[in-house]
Amino acid sequence: MLCPFCQHKEDKVIDSRESKEGDVIRRRRQCLQCERRFTTYERSDEIPFMVIKKDGRREKFDRQKVLSGLLKACEKRPISMGKLAEIVDHVESQLVESPDRELSTVAIGELLMHQLQQLDKIAYVRFASVYRDFQDVEAFLSELKDVLQKRS
Repeated sequence: MLCPFCQHKEDKVIDSRESKEGDVIRRRRQCLQCERRFTTYERSDEIPFMVIKKDGRREKFDRQKVLSGLLKACEKRPISMGKLAEIVDHVESQLVESPDRELSTVAIGELLMHQLQQLDKIAYVRFASVYRDFQDVEAFLSELKDVLQKRS
Protein backbone atom coordinates (compact mmCIF):
# COMPACT_ATOMS: atom_id res chain seq x y z
CA MET A 1 0.00 0.00 0.00
CA LEU A 2 1.46 3.36 -1.03
CA CYS A 3 1.13 6.27 1.37
CA PRO A 4 -1.25 8.77 -0.29
CA PHE A 5 0.86 11.65 1.03
CA CYS A 6 4.50 10.68 0.35
CA GLN A 7 4.11 7.49 -1.75
CA HIS A 8 6.26 5.47 0.68
CA LYS A 9 5.62 1.72 0.42
CA GLU A 10 5.76 0.77 4.07
CA ASP A 11 3.17 1.44 6.76
CA LYS A 12 1.82 -0.12 9.91
CA VAL A 13 -1.76 -0.97 10.73
CA ILE A 14 -2.93 0.91 13.81
CA ASP A 15 -6.54 -0.31 13.95
CA SER A 16 -8.74 -2.79 12.04
CA ARG A 17 -12.52 -2.94 12.20
CA GLU A 18 -15.06 -5.02 10.38
CA SER A 19 -18.24 -3.37 9.09
CA LYS A 20 -21.57 -4.31 10.65
CA GLU A 21 -22.41 -6.41 7.61
CA GLY A 22 -19.01 -8.10 7.71
CA ASP A 23 -18.23 -7.40 4.06
CA VAL A 24 -15.64 -4.64 4.54
CA ILE A 25 -12.60 -4.26 6.76
CA ARG A 26 -11.56 -0.71 7.64
CA ARG A 27 -7.90 -0.28 8.50
CA ARG A 28 -6.23 2.81 9.97
CA ARG A 29 -2.63 2.92 8.82
CA GLN A 30 0.37 5.07 9.61
CA CYS A 31 3.14 5.69 7.11
CA LEU A 32 6.55 4.68 8.44
CA GLN A 33 8.23 7.58 6.61
CA CYS A 34 6.04 10.69 7.02
CA GLU A 35 4.05 9.25 9.97
CA ARG A 36 0.74 10.57 8.60
CA ARG A 37 -2.34 8.40 9.03
CA PHE A 38 -4.77 7.22 6.39
CA THR A 39 -7.64 4.78 6.06
CA THR A 40 -8.01 1.84 3.69
CA TYR A 41 -11.01 -0.38 3.05
CA GLU A 42 -10.72 -4.02 2.05
CA ARG A 43 -13.46 -5.89 0.22
CA SER A 44 -13.44 -9.42 -1.10
CA ASP A 45 -13.08 -9.63 -4.87
CA GLU A 46 -16.15 -11.26 -6.35
CA ILE A 47 -17.96 -11.49 -9.64
CA PRO A 48 -18.38 -7.86 -10.68
CA PHE A 49 -21.70 -6.12 -10.55
CA MET A 50 -22.81 -4.83 -13.93
CA VAL A 51 -24.71 -1.71 -14.92
CA ILE A 52 -26.88 -1.69 -18.03
CA LYS A 53 -26.52 1.68 -19.74
CA LYS A 54 -29.37 3.41 -21.56
CA ASP A 55 -27.95 2.35 -24.93
CA GLY A 56 -27.80 -1.32 -23.86
CA ARG A 57 -24.07 -1.50 -23.14
CA ARG A 58 -22.94 -3.14 -19.92
CA GLU A 59 -20.11 -1.93 -17.73
CA LYS A 60 -18.80 -2.72 -14.28
CA PHE A 61 -20.48 -0.95 -11.39
CA ASP A 62 -18.18 1.86 -10.26
CA ARG A 63 -18.90 2.89 -6.69
CA GLN A 64 -16.67 5.92 -7.03
CA LYS A 65 -18.56 7.12 -10.11
CA VAL A 66 -21.86 7.02 -8.20
CA LEU A 67 -20.31 8.75 -5.20
CA SER A 68 -18.85 11.42 -7.48
CA GLY A 69 -22.29 12.18 -8.92
CA LEU A 70 -23.75 12.46 -5.44
CA LEU A 71 -20.92 14.75 -4.33
CA LYS A 72 -21.65 17.13 -7.20
CA ALA A 73 -25.35 17.22 -6.31
CA CYS A 74 -24.57 17.77 -2.63
CA GLU A 75 -21.88 20.40 -3.08
CA LYS A 76 -22.15 23.10 -0.39
CA ARG A 77 -25.01 21.23 1.30
CA PRO A 78 -24.91 20.06 4.94
CA ILE A 79 -24.64 16.37 4.06
CA SER A 80 -21.92 14.18 5.54
CA MET A 81 -19.77 11.78 3.53
CA GLY A 82 -21.09 9.04 5.79
CA LYS A 83 -24.65 9.67 4.57
CA LEU A 84 -23.51 9.62 0.94
CA ALA A 85 -21.64 6.38 1.53
CA GLU A 86 -24.83 4.90 3.03
CA ILE A 87 -26.74 5.84 -0.12
CA VAL A 88 -24.14 4.14 -2.32
CA ASP A 89 -24.21 1.13 0.02
CA HIS A 90 -27.97 0.95 -0.50
CA VAL A 91 -27.50 0.88 -4.30
CA GLU A 92 -24.84 -1.81 -3.94
CA SER A 93 -27.17 -3.90 -1.79
CA GLN A 94 -29.78 -3.71 -4.56
CA LEU A 95 -27.16 -5.07 -6.97
CA VAL A 96 -26.32 -7.88 -4.56
CA GLU A 97 -29.97 -8.83 -4.27
CA SER A 98 -30.46 -8.80 -8.03
CA PRO A 99 -30.35 -12.41 -9.34
CA ASP A 100 -28.40 -11.31 -12.43
CA ARG A 101 -26.01 -9.10 -10.44
CA GLU A 102 -26.90 -6.24 -12.73
CA LEU A 103 -29.10 -3.17 -12.61
CA SER A 104 -30.02 -0.56 -15.20
CA THR A 105 -28.77 2.99 -14.88
CA VAL A 106 -32.43 4.02 -14.85
CA ALA A 107 -33.08 1.90 -11.73
CA ILE A 108 -29.89 3.18 -10.08
CA GLY A 109 -30.81 6.79 -10.84
CA GLU A 110 -34.29 6.33 -9.41
CA LEU A 111 -32.87 4.73 -6.23
CA LEU A 112 -30.43 7.62 -5.81
CA MET A 113 -33.12 10.24 -6.40
CA HIS A 114 -35.45 8.58 -3.90
CA GLN A 115 -32.70 8.57 -1.26
CA LEU A 116 -31.73 12.20 -2.00
CA GLN A 117 -35.33 13.37 -1.91
CA GLN A 118 -35.61 12.11 1.66
CA LEU A 119 -32.23 13.55 2.63
CA ASP A 120 -32.04 16.99 1.00
CA LYS A 121 -34.49 18.58 -1.46
CA ILE A 122 -31.88 20.88 -3.05
CA ALA A 123 -29.46 18.00 -3.70
CA TYR A 124 -32.39 16.01 -5.09
CA VAL A 125 -33.32 18.73 -7.61
CA ARG A 126 -29.67 19.18 -8.62
CA PHE A 127 -29.26 15.45 -9.19
CA ALA A 128 -32.61 15.18 -11.01
CA SER A 129 -31.72 18.06 -13.33
CA VAL A 130 -28.67 16.18 -14.58
CA TYR A 131 -30.11 12.66 -14.41
CA ARG A 132 -33.36 13.52 -16.17
CA ASP A 133 -31.49 15.82 -18.56
CA PHE A 134 -33.84 18.80 -18.28
CA GLN A 135 -33.75 20.63 -21.60
CA ASP A 136 -35.70 23.72 -20.57
CA VAL A 137 -36.87 25.75 -17.60
CA GLU A 138 -40.39 24.26 -17.78
CA ALA A 139 -39.10 20.74 -17.08
CA PHE A 140 -37.08 22.09 -14.15
CA LEU A 141 -40.06 23.99 -12.75
CA SER A 142 -42.28 20.92 -13.15
CA GLU A 143 -39.88 18.91 -10.99
CA LEU A 144 -39.78 21.68 -8.39
CA LYS A 145 -43.59 21.76 -8.25
CA ASP A 146 -43.61 17.98 -7.63
CA VAL A 147 -41.14 18.40 -4.76
CA LEU A 148 -43.22 21.20 -3.23
CA GLN A 149 -46.46 19.19 -3.52
CA LYS A 150 -44.89 16.15 -1.85
CA ARG A 151 -43.66 18.36 0.99
CA SER A 152 -47.16 19.68 1.76
